[in-house]
Amino acid sequence: MSIKPIKVILDTDPGADDIFALLWLISLSLQSVVEITAITTVGGNVPELSTFQAAHKILNLLGVKGIEVGRAAPRLRGEIRNAVHIHGQDGMGNLSHTLPNVEMELSQARYADEVIIEKLSQAPGEIDLVAIGPLTNLAAAETKSPGILKQAKSIVLMGGAFDCPGNVTPEAEFNIAFDAQAAAQVFASSDRIVVLPLDITSHLLLTPAMLGSITKANDQTKLAIFLDQLGHFMFKTNQEHRETGGIEGCLMHDASAIAYLFYPETLWLQRARVEIETEGKFTQGKTLCDRRHYPKTNPNAFVATQVDAPHLMAALIADLKYLFSVESCF
Repeated sequence: MSIKPIKVILDTDPGADDIFALLWLISLSLQSVVEITAITTVGGNVPELSTFQAAHKILNLLGVKGIEVGRAAPRLRGEIRNAVHIHGQDGMGNLSHTLPNVEMELSQARYADEVIIEKLSQAPGEIDLVAIGPLTNLAAAETKSPGILKQAKSIVLMGGAFDCPGNVTPEAEFNIAFDAQAAAQVFASSDRIVVLPLDITSHLLLTPAMLGSITKANDQTKLAIFLDQLGHFMFKTNQEHRETGGIEGCLMHDASAIAYLFYPETLWLQRARVEIETEGKFTQGKTLCDRRHYPKTNPNAFVATQVDAPHLMAALIADLKYLFSVESCF
């Protein structure tokens, strides 16, 4: 039975776990199950120049051509600092110098909101918009072209924390808190949002043994060496910042968004109305969900509440292994 590829725009702020998610998406595109319509980069884990260059470097490393990479729109408002202490100054574990040069200058690229508007307008209802960074670009697109986010087949985002602590404040998760005003605008602009929060992504641990199993088939290729070094950088910073309960490994938060589209059996979701706190002194960026038992007529999201972590991680590992079975092996 033939599979019709899913069309995806990936909005991302690489970031190590973003890189694993991007590699997963590229593997799936090589398996002809996804068409990557565009990649739009956003400031978040590292500044906008670094996220733009990181996306290009990964595409260049794998020899992927013909995918436009958009540059970040300006952040609306926010006081949360970036995450270079987790991901390295370049978002790539300080390994960007080992990867191919980026020929395109940031100033030559179109802004991400322009790319999103064009792609969604050309194929209304056909493209899943996958956002694994702050929601700045999506909000900018909605501001410039009101109603454009309703043209997405779905908006699948990694972000939020509902029944668990935040990871940048006691109440807020990074992607939402970094530009809470943008997040609030996005949640007010569509009722086809899928939310993969920290509640489930904190169970997605990549261990050294898993990483080794991915690269062992061709462990001397540039891709294998890069992934090994990036993984071990992240193992160290995740433990230093107490992200993994003392277990050696790193969390694959952003992989959850890819899993939703291609391995939906690994997730359980609940329909809800999600709001974003934008004014609270201690709660800015918090995701709120009304679970009181009275009639509700305006839900805007499906929120993941449980995850089959072993099978999700197995799918990630298997598809990343596929990259090493390709003839060039990068």
